[in-house]
Amino acid sequence: MSGTTSRSGAERSYPLSHAGPDARFTESLVTSVAAVLVGYGYPRLDCPADRAALETALGAFLYNPLEKRT
Repeated sequence: MSGTTSRSGAERSYPLSHAGPDARFTESLVTSVAAVLVGYGYPRLDCPADRAALETALGAFLYNPLEKRT
């Protein structure tokens, strides 16, 4: 757990501690998230740059710290 408390008072689960490669973060995960977006009416990710941006955004959500830790 990150130890960060949200406005609701609950401790946040993300971002995750990340010490190296995560076998769960796969091309299949990015494809699945893209499919969910399309299912909700968002445009398909046909451009490689859009797909790369989604992968970067997922990585940032999952692993990047929200604030500097001391």
